[in-house]
Amino acid sequence: MDKKMDEIEHESLGLIPMKSLSLWLVRSTIKMNHDPKWRVEKLNPTHDLVICLTGRGEYEIEGRPGTVSFEPGQAMLIPAYKRFRGRYAGDGEIMTGVAQHFTLDLFERGDLIRQMKLKDPVWLKNWDALEPMVQLYREQAPAVHTTLSQHHQFMVFLLAYFDAAFEGWKTEENQPESQDHLSMQIMLIASRLSADPLGSGSQEALDDVPYNADYFRRAFKERIGYTPQKFRELKRMEFAANRLATGMTVKSVAAELGYTDPYFFSRLFKRYLGASPSTFIERPSQSRPPRRRTFT
Repeated sequence: MDKKMDEIEHESLGLIPMKSLSLWLVRSTIKMNHDPKWRVEKLNPTHDLVICLTGRGEYEIEGRPGTVSFEPGQAMLIPAYKRFRGRYAGDGEIMTGVAQHFTLDLFERGDLIRQMKLKDPVWLKNWDALEPMVQLYREQAPAVHTTLSQHHQFMVFLLAYFDAAFEGWKTEENQPESQDHLSMQIMLIASRLSADPLGSGSQEALDDVPYNADYFRRAFKERIGYTPQKFRELKRMEFAANRLATGMTVKSVAAELGYTDPYFFSRLFKRYLGASPSTFIERPSQSRPPRRRTFT
């Protein structure tokens, strides 16, 4: 896989179709509050994302060489079924933070985390903005259950962690015959189509998939709900809706997407988005500020 494709995959992490992922917060958030006497040695049956707010700790994790230092502004993933040791390593300041046990399944058939190459620990980008969110997440976490709000907030932290820690996919380590490999290929293609709906690289990516074209198209539709071609058309129409919301005319947006017939474009647009393009055009209003529709 060349450097350009690696960059596309990394940039499209946030564009992974939600239909492909199932996030489960296995238990309530652990509110870390460790003094100099703190020591732990255990193994968890699920993944554990740990974020440090204050103080300092050290970890030894099965399969990783040496000792990992852990400081405020850093996040670390402790993989499922990996034994680890943790201990206080500060200078008197209490070590605080959050630890969240979770699973992230791909098409409810496989563990997405196990398909990723991740570096740990990592400094979270935009920590000045994330820190108060993590503090609020810690303060408001229920003692014995999880909430919808927690799921939404945790996904923000998880994406921030992926943005800093993601190094690549382990697709080359899987056999094409495995369902994990097939699901990964489907997710990657869907992400590329979402990231670049107008580009020509999507067909090249489909040509490189190590599966029979008809078999892959059927598997893609089973998991995503559309064939690759229809999914790309959906993403092109969502792109068009955003362009219309900037004030562009239907004719100009149709031309930008390569449609010479605006009426054909309008019919296609309504088929996918359920409304005519004219309803998405931004218009000034004297009574209220204009609404802007966005799609991802």
